[in-house]
Amino acid sequence: MAAIARRWFAIPLWQRVLGGLVIGVLLGLFWPAVTPWIVFIGELFVRLIRMLVVPIVFVSIASGVTALADPRRLGSVGGRTVLLFAFTTACAVSIGMALGLLVGPGAGAALGKAVPHALGEAKSLHDQLMGIVPVNIVQSLADGDMLAIIFFAILFGFGVILAGEDGRPMARMLQSAGRVLFHLVRIVMEITPFGVLALIAKAVADNGVAVFTNIGWLALCVLLGVIAQMLIVHLPLIRLVARLSVRRFFRAAVDPLLVAFSTASSAATLPVALRVAQEDLRIDPAVASTVLPIGASIGKDGTAMYVGLLSIFSLQALGVHPDPTMLAIMLLTGSLAAFGTAPIPSASLFMLAAVLSAVGISPEQTALVVGFVLPFDRLLDMTRTVASASANLTVTAVVAGHTAR
Repeated sequence: MAAIARRWFAIPLWQRVLGGLVIGVLLGLFWPAVTPWIVFIGELFVRLIRMLVVPIVFVSIASGVTALADPRRLGSVGGRTVLLFAFTTACAVSIGMALGLLVGPGAGAALGKAVPHALGEAKSLHDQLMGIVPVNIVQSLADGDMLAIIFFAILFGFGVILAGEDGRPMARMLQSAGRVLFHLVRIVMEITPFGVLALIAKAVADNGVAVFTNIGWLALCVLLGVIAQMLIVHLPLIRLVARLSVRRFFRAAVDPLLVAFSTASSAATLPVALRVAQEDLRIDPAVASTVLPIGASIGKDGTAMYVGLLSIFSLQALGVHPDPTMLAIMLLTGSLAAFGTAPIPSASLFMLAAVLSAVGISPEQTALVVGFVLPFDRLLDMTRTVASASANLTVTAVVAGHTAR
């Protein structure tokens, strides 16, 4: 038994998830009668995802704010860096949402038991803005009120910074909590192959192989979103603000972009990006060593674009037609959520709850979307990480240009 377990865990997780996906499709097509007996595994998986969303959102954002307490990161270079990443992140969310609205990848998506979702009476803009500030943060945490949780997490992080020496133990505790949550997510991810098997088997049994049509459209939108972010946002910054040759920049950026695609990790790209910035782009080492590590933490253009796209995908799958107020709230919440995304597998899927909750989508239905997309998320994650790596080098070049002038 131990030997079987060792062999099982020796297989990369994405391969196990893919195997679960294939078996689930086969069961749904050729033995649909078995799906009622295994559907509880998918439901358990969905509940585990829901369990982690609130602590991940709070700890990730609060610890991300406290990470900027390093004096090197709070100077003028750090301020410009954060503002530039805020700009590129907001642009990325907008591009993702626009692509979702134009292409409609979620229309008709089969989410198993998910049904069109009635939002009830819409809140006024005044009520939405006032609701950002929680009256009782404990109640907001219990209810999963994501806008209130994000606001409090940011405020809490700044409070830790302002406390100085007295706040250092809390900052360390937040960093430690982030590492603990990382391992909790790893535990939940080990259940993913079985959860995926059950969810896909149910979806295919109910809807046939048409379930994959929407994933294909979603993948196309992710690719288009990455290209659009780099052409519309990064390229003008490189040419007009940093005043660098676009050809020279992207020739130098090939290595970090390839590492980003192959590892799906901004952190893993950091050593290569540092070498390229200093040796190929001739950026001041002091600037590169300050901006790029900040970018590895908060420069998540690919994640931001994906969160915006997936939010629209989710509303379309649930039969919800967003109004301008909802879109504005999703843009704001998506930007803040992407800024605080933790460096954990498929973290953007967990952050999706922050955006959808802000416009009235229940955690249960959000978790169904996560379960629907998760089997395919590895390839999508590899693609969108390219945009994040490109953003990190772009912002570094812009900050270096301003510092030199």
